[in-house]
Amino acid sequence: MNNFVWDKDRKSRTGVAEAVFCSHKSHADLQDIIRFNLTSESPVLFTRLSVEQWLALPSELQTQMDYDQCSATALLNFSCELSSKKQVCIVTAGTSDLAIAAEAQRTLAFNGYQAPIFSDLGVAGLWRIMEKIDEIREYKIIIALAGMEGALFSVLAGLVRAPIIAVPTSVGYGVSSEGKLALDSALGSCSPGILTVNIDNGFGAANAAIKIINQFSVD
Repeated sequence: MNNFVWDKDRKSRTGVAEAVFCSHKSHADLQDIIRFNLTSESPVLFTRLSVEQWLALPSELQTQMDYDQCSATALLNFSCELSSKKQVCIVTAGTSDLAIAAEAQRTLAFNGYQAPIFSDLGVAGLWRIMEKIDEIREYKIIIALAGMEGALFSVLAGLVRAPIIAVPTSVGYGVSSEGKLALDSALGSCSPGILTVNIDNGFGAANAAIKIINQFSVD
């Protein structure tokens, strides 16, 4: 007997399809979910799919999926041409933020949106972000990722017209450990126009961007 109830109408109801959060799921439950969606031919995004979980899948299921180790995501029954419009981009403070940035990028791609990543633009070298700022300003929404003290959020918000979706990351040590200082920085910023999601929540940031984009076409 299946231990899950599939929310097949979520996309029509909310604008974003149901995704599978794989962390803490048993190997048996994951296999049941994959086989169920193979049978129904439903496109599915799997998030936080660890290498251990991936390797535990039977090879006949692995061959049906597009797995990306960096973002810990997998795509099933997916084939979609990405929009070339400059709707959303992703900016990271450091290369240490790339795994969460990749999660956001893959989530956006699953929903049909191309989102380039501008990486390693942290405030320790402000010249780096200033070199890219004209390109970044071309996008309607910016997902920004930063650990440590999270200063990137305030700096970006003071330079662009687009809303900033801040993703604090668990990059740092001491008082910056676990992303809590970056979260406080995002929430306490004096730069207006920053929306904040949970620590390391690239998936949530991408879905917030998708919901905003969906409103562009609303009469």
